[in-house]
Amino acid sequence: MRVACIIIFMLVSVALTALVLMQEGKSAGLGAISGAAETYWGKNKGRSMEGTLVKLTRILAVVFVILAFLLNMSIF
Repeated sequence: MRVACIIIFMLVSVALTALVLMQEGKSAGLGAISGAAETYWGKNKGRSMEGTLVKLTRILAVVFVILAFLLNMSIF
């Protein structure tokens, strides 16, 4: 059981790293001054590819923390 958790932990670690690197930067630049964030894409960001990456990153981060906690407890 412990070996399976370690393998899943390593896969989650690699996937989490890849997801973080695929995301765009959060710096708004000069577009924030003119209100460019209130466009169609700004309002529907949750349905876009970027929104999906953010959701997947949050889910994998929670799985990563839970697995790290379980592996550190040495219950297996």
